[in-house]
Amino acid sequence: MAAFLLSSSFLLLLIALFFSTQNFLALLGALALLLLIFALLFLLLHVPELISKDKRPPIAGSMLHQLFYFNTLLDYGTSLAKNHRTFRLIMPLYSEIYTADPVNIKYILRTNFPNYGRGAHIEIMRDLFGDGIFAVDGEKWRHQRKLASYEFSTRVLRDYSSAVFRDNAAKLVSKVSTLALVNRVMDLQDLFMKSALDSIFKVGFGVELNSLSGSVESANRFAKAFDDSNVIVFWRYVDVLWKVKRFLNIGMEADLKRNVKIIDDFIFELIQRKREQMEDEKLVRDKEDILSRFLMESKRDPENMNDRYLRDIILNFMIAGKDTSASTLSWFFYVLLKHPGVWDKVVEEVWDVTRAKDNMCADEFSRLMTDEALDKMHYLHAAITETLRLYPAVPVDGKFSAEDDVLPDGFKVKKGDGINYMAYAMGRMTYVWGEDAVEYRPERWLDDNGHFRPESPFKFTAFQAGPRICLGKEFAYRQMKIMSAVLLYFFRFRLVDESKEAKYRTMFTLHMAEGLNVYAFPRT
Repeated sequence: MAAFLLSSSFLLLLIALFFSTQNFLALLGALALLLLIFALLFLLLHVPELISKDKRPPIAGSMLHQLFYFNTLLDYGTSLAKNHRTFRLIMPLYSEIYTADPVNIKYILRTNFPNYGRGAHIEIMRDLFGDGIFAVDGEKWRHQRKLASYEFSTRVLRDYSSAVFRDNAAKLVSKVSTLALVNRVMDLQDLFMKSALDSIFKVGFGVELNSLSGSVESANRFAKAFDDSNVIVFWRYVDVLWKVKRFLNIGMEADLKRNVKIIDDFIFELIQRKREQMEDEKLVRDKEDILSRFLMESKRDPENMNDRYLRDIILNFMIAGKDTSASTLSWFFYVLLKHPGVWDKVVEEVWDVTRAKDNMCADEFSRLMTDEALDKMHYLHAAITETLRLYPAVPVDGKFSAEDDVLPDGFKVKKGDGINYMAYAMGRMTYVWGEDAVEYRPERWLDDNGHFRPESPFKFTAFQAGPRICLGKEFAYRQMKIMSAVLLYFFRFRLVDESKEAKYRTMFTLHMAEGLNVYAFPRT
């Protein structure tokens, strides 16, 4: 409430600079009346909550605080989670519950899974993600989950994706080498994003995008439109007027509409070209890429598997295959540069496992990244996992309660409450990870023999858990380990500003706000 009044006062001061005294006083009166109505509504609806004897999660603030702290939203949530494992932020008609308690998370994601779906979040996400797997519940979710589960279990797709990851790692080496040769600053996050985009388009859709080379302007426009839309849709969670803005087609909602048009045009053209290619080549069922397989499915069920539905599936696969891996790699290289001792251990393991010869080219070295070699890189696996613990690709994930319920900690949940588990905050909680929770320490993931030791997915929630657990988890690890090992073999990196702490951009996935700007140097 105080944050809202403070921001309102600042707005009034700005207005006063541009309006005459008479008009300003009239406007001031209208705004004062609006504030009074809001305050009365707030008190009317929440005094009963405050004095209620029901065991509800403690109120830590209002949803307006999220608007005020939007740019540091994850740290704001972390500060609240230090005082309350489970708490509420309140709105006039409902509450948003947040939890960092693994026992509650297990209950939400598995034990009582049917009660906690996307709910009202579906409407917020639909303009961008449509009816894709991340934004739906019920039969549509089950249908896509079944299709995706089958595809990800095939050996053909596993082998094909590994070959694509190795090829794109070699291409990234070439790009970094060119920039390093002229001692040019490079944004490593941008390079990871483009390389991951190329990989998911090749693996998922059978298309050579070549966005890493910068030669395809439409691909770059598509990627930018998608990232900007990601931010705008997430902003809707704290903007109570977003529906009004969408109706009037103003502000960020107008930007979102333009971005979605760019995204749709790009993907519908992709689907059409792929369909024509399949007709020309009379492709059979064992075609490697996922889109070819989904198009075969659409022939059997054209009414449900139409182009709009395929568009939604593609876009959801893209955020899973591009944003999560690329953002994690960005944070991974950032923490390595901040922890040179860990960097040295990772490089030593890569050398020991691969037994690579001197002066190997990128194509030769990338071919050493076999499944057998990657499985032996326990320390690299632990270092990436420790990065995900502190910088999870999806930092907060939200559900809605379909019915009244009681969480394992005894707190009551009402029908219509939002309920969110806080992966980013959990990684920093001493009551989850011990007194060294905020330290970057890969060794916490290794047993006495130096072998990787996993934790409960309800404690380490980077890949979700329960029925919605990420199907592409092993694909993501393979891609990240291949990319990391190849780059670390060929280069050393240095941050452009070593004193600067990286900040995140508040959106569905955890991007660095200003990129990862580094210099690269060939290893000697």
